[in-house]
Amino acid sequence: MSFLKEIERRRTFGIISHPDAGKTTLTEKLLLFGGAIQEAGAVKSNKIKKGATSDFMEIERQRGISVATSVLAFEYNGIKINILDTPGHKDFAEDTFRTLTAVDSVIVVIDVAKGVEEQTEKLVEVCRMRNIPMIVFINKMDREGKDAFELLDEIEQKLGLTVTPLSFPIGMGYDFKGIYNIWEKNINLFSGDSRKNIEDTIEISDLKSSELNDLVGDTSAETLREEIELVEGIYPAFDHEDYLNGTLQPVFFGSALNSFGVRELLDCFVEIAPKPRAKESEERLVKPEENKFTGFVFKIHANMDPNHRNRLAFIKIVSGEFKRNTPYLHVRHNKKVKFSSPNAFFAEKKEIVDISFPGDIVGLQDTGNFKIGDTLTEGEKLNYKGVPSFSPEHFRYINNADPLKSKQLFKGIDQLMDEGVAQLFTLELNGRKVIGTVGALQYEVIQYRLEHEYGAKCTYENLNVHKACWVDPSNSNTDEYKEFVRVKQRFLAKDKQNQLVFLADSIFSLQMTQQKYPNVKLHFTSEFS
Repeated sequence: MSFLKEIERRRTFGIISHPDAGKTTLTEKLLLFGGAIQEAGAVKSNKIKKGATSDFMEIERQRGISVATSVLAFEYNGIKINILDTPGHKDFAEDTFRTLTAVDSVIVVIDVAKGVEEQTEKLVEVCRMRNIPMIVFINKMDREGKDAFELLDEIEQKLGLTVTPLSFPIGMGYDFKGIYNIWEKNINLFSGDSRKNIEDTIEISDLKSSELNDLVGDTSAETLREEIELVEGIYPAFDHEDYLNGTLQPVFFGSALNSFGVRELLDCFVEIAPKPRAKESEERLVKPEENKFTGFVFKIHANMDPNHRNRLAFIKIVSGEFKRNTPYLHVRHNKKVKFSSPNAFFAEKKEIVDISFPGDIVGLQDTGNFKIGDTLTEGEKLNYKGVPSFSPEHFRYINNADPLKSKQLFKGIDQLMDEGVAQLFTLELNGRKVIGTVGALQYEVIQYRLEHEYGAKCTYENLNVHKACWVDPSNSNTDEYKEFVRVKQRFLAKDKQNQLVFLADSIFSLQMTQQKYPNVKLHFTSEFS
């Protein structure tokens, strides 16, 4: 198959939502339809010992939440689909923001009972800023929830989207009868039995026909006719260009747990979702059809296999072909590296691949060469932008609880920080280590992983810091800068890249510092040019 054909048939997307809206379940069901897995593991049920395919870490299985972003690929109707499942929990928002730099489109999952939740608002805002095409999936239709029109209004108002329903529910909760597929003009009846064959749809070209009454009963048939008339009257017709430009969002209804409405979503997605898109680098816009390879690291995962202390750097291929055993330029280090066993992820299995195409995600074995945001090319000096480090919101000292294991502790902290789970600061005054995170739950994850993956124990001590500000070194030889460093010595630290950071203990002291040293520039993200 030609290079351009391979690009045409790639779809890379992320699934975003509030925790518990059913994102991991939807991922499982998509894999099920793609024939990538045989049975789906219910995320919460204890009867099935098989955890969800996309939840790697032990702590995720215990808590029933996704902590790391996982990558899953499968084939469906000749289309190669790459899913990036993201954590919904707000403490891991930073991981999700980074993942959104690697996707070409997004599916937003919304719980029918809870409607739009705050975490969804934040993530959708990021997608809107980047004009990422979105499809909305309203989940859990077999439970009692909000009225369909009320939900559509809420999505338009809270998320600022322009929606157009491409399927519509017949009833809800106890009276949930099925779904009318506006996109394909057919009806899928809901039996409530998830084991039954899911493919049975009945074609209905004319809603006025009496066949509808025989299928769902007179009352439901009448209601559906009225509702579809309303839908056609209120909402704009689907327009492919508007969807690709991020100005129109199609909506589907269903129940992921019962595999209901998922096939409709998938069939439409495969048809309308964008193929790999061009990406902006600091130097120029890079198009996927270019024949030279470029790609960037958007995630690092330590210990994919706890027995082998290995790290995988996840790389999104932007242009050209990525070939095994070929030397590529690591732009930040300015040296060539080659990879003998690049991994692709096919549902539960990792496979070694010889060649990958734009849109694909490849896992590269990493011994500590990569950082999030690194670019690989065939020789051109490119830097992909938009993978930020934010100022953390929580700060704690980390102490070694087992003096005999200090080597393991430092190694563990080092690797976990490279993953971007949290940020490490070393105080200038006494060399104590401080860990800063976006959310408090990350401390538990770090403690748990240090113990179980590195055999090291740690304890935490609270530290009163309001914000971490990166200090711009451009004026470092002025007297004002030197005085700032002398006076504020207690509050200065170095981050992992050896950049100077000012840990302000309150908003007041931050303002006072800025007034007293107006020429010392402070930044709230680590990437300032």
